[in-house]
Amino acid sequence: MGLLFFMATAVSVAQETPRADARQKVQHARIAQGTANGELTRGERAALKRQQRHIRRTECRAKADGEVTRREKAVIERKQDRADRSIRRAKHNSLERN
Repeated sequence: MGLLFFMATAVSVAQETPRADARQKVQHARIAQGTANGELTRGERAALKRQQRHIRRTECRAKADGEVTRREKAVIERKQDRADRSIRRAKHNSLERN
């Protein structure tokens, strides 16, 4: 019975930020696509991955207490907006991967 409660709680916590989770997947795909076709240099890719890791950590901290507040969601969304701009700028600048 305790295991069932734990599993149900874990699922509900994971679902508190479905929009952020979906955006993370899209951003990861954009970075992978930019790497594959040479739009991103190694340095740009590393910086974008670091930014994604920071967002993921922020999201994990927000979920740690079992509830993601409006403010926490706003912080996550703002960081994802910034990451979207960073990805776009990196993919569309004049630098090319060697």
